[in-house]
Amino acid sequence: MHTSRMHTEDGIRISGAREHNLQDVSLRIPRGKITVFTGVSGSGKSSVVFDTVAVESQRQLAETFTWFVRNRLPRQERPKADAIERLSPAIVVDQRRLGGGARSTVGTVTDIHAVLRVLFSRCGTPSAGEASAYSFNDPGGMCPGCDGLGRVVRLDLDRALDTSKSLNGGAILFPPAAIGTAWWQIYGESGLFDPDKPLARYDDREWQLLLHGKGFSVKRRGSTGTYNNVYDGLVVGFERLYVHRDLSTRTERVREMARRYTHHGVCPRCAGARLAAPALASRLLGRNIAEMAALEIGHLIGVLKAVEGPVGEAVAAQAVASLERVEGIGLGYLSLDRETSTLSGGEGQRLRMVRHLGSSLTGMTYIFDEPTTGLHPGDVARLGDLLLRLRDKGNTVLVVEHDPDVIAVADHVVDMGPGAGTRGGHVMFEGTPEQLAAADTPTGRGLRRVTGVKREVRELGEWLTVSSASSAAPVHNLKDVTLSVPTGVLTVVTGPAGSGKSTLVSEVFVAAHPEAIVVDQSAIGGSVRSTPASYLGVLDAIRRAFGKANAVAPGHFSFNSAGACPGCRGRGEIQTDLAFMDPVTTTCEACGGRRFTDAVLAMKLRGKSIADVLELTAGDAVEFFAADEGQAAQGELERRLRALVEVGLGYLTLGQPVSTLSGGERQRLKLATRLHLTGSLYVLDEPTTGLHMTDVDALLALLDRLVGSGNTVVVIEHDPQVVKHADWVVDLGPGGGMRGGEIVFTGTPGELLGHPTSLTALHLRRTVDRTARPDHPAGPPVGSR
Repeated sequence: MHTSRMHTEDGIRISGAREHNLQDVSLRIPRGKITVFTGVSGSGKSSVVFDTVAVESQRQLAETFTWFVRNRLPRQERPKADAIERLSPAIVVDQRRLGGGARSTVGTVTDIHAVLRVLFSRCGTPSAGEASAYSFNDPGGMCPGCDGLGRVVRLDLDRALDTSKSLNGGAILFPPAAIGTAWWQIYGESGLFDPDKPLARYDDREWQLLLHGKGFSVKRRGSTGTYNNVYDGLVVGFERLYVHRDLSTRTERVREMARRYTHHGVCPRCAGARLAAPALASRLLGRNIAEMAALEIGHLIGVLKAVEGPVGEAVAAQAVASLERVEGIGLGYLSLDRETSTLSGGEGQRLRMVRHLGSSLTGMTYIFDEPTTGLHPGDVARLGDLLLRLRDKGNTVLVVEHDPDVIAVADHVVDMGPGAGTRGGHVMFEGTPEQLAAADTPTGRGLRRVTGVKREVRELGEWLTVSSASSAAPVHNLKDVTLSVPTGVLTVVTGPAGSGKSTLVSEVFVAAHPEAIVVDQSAIGGSVRSTPASYLGVLDAIRRAFGKANAVAPGHFSFNSAGACPGCRGRGEIQTDLAFMDPVTTTCEACGGRRFTDAVLAMKLRGKSIADVLELTAGDAVEFFAADEGQAAQGELERRLRALVEVGLGYLTLGQPVSTLSGGERQRLKLATRLHLTGSLYVLDEPTTGLHMTDVDALLALLDRLVGSGNTVVVIEHDPQVVKHADWVVDLGPGGGMRGGEIVFTGTPGELLGHPTSLTALHLRRTVDRTARPDHPAGPPVGSR
């Protein structure tokens, strides 16, 4: 391992870290500097930064509060390490999508909308009153027709009810309120209705009570007695559970069910503006507050700078300062009324940065999780400037990142490896970016590598053409764009952030081609016990193999049912809540952490117990289940496991909880379940998310295999390696937001290199010729070296 000289007396000290795959790691991280952690996917970067440094910092900070406060804070368990010292308070800015439901917008999450409300309450004509009168989240300001949502989302009664039937006859078709459920009992057994009377024969009173009644209690029969329940009519209960709640936190099955039984439309009373009439009548500089919130941030800055008067200028200046920070992180194409649920993880992460850039706190530790996610290379320089600003305010900045341009701004780099999973967890290098570029590690070799664009592109097939103007899907900033995708090849759609890539491909193109296999960045559903094996659908096959080998029912080999250790109920560990103290998690003594009973663990398949098999990596499991001739079921099992290896997840163990996987790992896990389809159209949304530069090579080989099997593959991507490897490139721009929405270029990667104005072309030339600067004039296409 190479180590540079640095002053570490005041650094963060880690000794003997063993979280996840860390192999007794000891580190000193300089304070007041930018340290970038890199390494191949699964090498242990996040285990050091998030699961060790961040968790211990937050845990120790919580210990400074009173018992009363601590009992109401999220509780962190002590990381597995001998010592973690000289920490400062940590602020984690990660890739979690911004929640908050339909009421959370860019304006509310940044607090800029609150400043606008103050501005209108002081300077709007006529005034609607206090600032709260301009809030769509306040009863005094929200539109009474839609409760401030801007759209009407209602239970579709035609789908939810069969009025020809009675309650006992199955009149309620909505599954959560079907016959026999606790919800149904509130209507069918409360005595309020004749359960054998068809709904079509209900009078107005009964109909209103069934749908909209509330404000009293009824008795409901339960398995152990009678319960008092608050009565909610069917519509009232549905809206409480599925309309006014953030559905992004629910499983895909629940979200799909809610969509199936609702109808959506713009609120006719406020025309989607969310606000009551007095707020919409109040104007400043010719616009009401909803119209200002609908402007792109870059445009809104100029509008607010025109506000005059001592009070108005002061308030507007405060809003402008915050808006300029949003624009400075490359999100000037957003509007304040944009719902946060529609933002990508990378956009949400950069929005959270805005709060910290405006803070005067110093001596903090800021921790970032791959902040370049979703960023075009042209936007990465802005991100680097923001990291430098945080550092220069006297903070320590830790970044988990693969991007060479972010590595270049670091003061110190820690490279983890050498491999992934059990083959990782070691510190391979510590030093400066320049020293890393000369180091003999996968990252060092990746930084030195220069590749050319693909010259021998595949023959283009037929064309799949779609127009944004004729699409029923939302088009946002697209300017009557026509997209043509050739079949039988790899097409990459690229362009700056906010240029319209995702809208054009994921909404317009996919809506026109519903048969497309979409592998996006949405969350994976499933329970807290979900594992790669269960998600791939191989767990049942493994259990059947064990059952057949031992002449017992397959259920014996499930840690969720018959075979589960009774001491820990199949979890392998026992968590003890000590009220005011940190929770203590201990390995289950009964099963030794292996989840199963001794009797089940004694049953073997080719010398291994079920616990042994679940501890195998996907790569090792492929060899274990290598199909014997004539065993078709085992061949299918091997094929599914091999898909994990093909998507770069061969280091995952079969029994690892899905909840411990990174966003990029979860996305590739979804891809693994769809690899067996041929003759299909694949659409992938930034599949390099979370991938080390050497792992991108394996992804490209996988994409080649997909195309070679007769598939058409469309990828939304910024990574230059992927763009250079395409057969066909569609480049959107020229900028983001209002400056985007156009197709700047279509053609081969070699032709793109010579484009004179494309921002993608400018940065692509940098990766082909390291001596070229991004502002150099376009030259002729450069061949492979």
